[in-house]
Amino acid sequence: MFQDVISEVRKAVDSSRHWAETGWQVSFGPRAITVCTLREAEALPRNSVVRLEAQNYWKQAQLTGNDAADWGEKAISALDAGDLKGASDALYFTQYIEKPFSDSSKTWLPLYESFVARFHRN
Repeated sequence: MFQDVISEVRKAVDSSRHWAETGWQVSFGPRAITVCTLREAEALPRNSVVRLEAQNYWKQAQLTGNDAADWGEKAISALDAGDLKGASDALYFTQYIEKPFSDSSKTWLPLYESFVARFHRN
């Protein structure tokens, strides 16, 4: 019954788990040095003024993405069980977890909003 939604959530889980690898454009430091992934942050010279800042940002993105993906998997389990409320609650939490990165990540909030529009009736 929910296979299309489950498919969307699985894609979001995969995307979320790879935020630090696929990345997005972020600028660091007074010179606005662009570092788009954790790999790029780790490749910065050790004496780079923004190395630690960029590494920290991308490690946080990695942790946050994995946390949100864990809740996405809970949403999948709930959907598999036909538990619409459980899925809704899990998806709500994914977009809450994503908030520090949502302007760039654009993964969970659009999915949650789509889910609410589709399944929440007044």
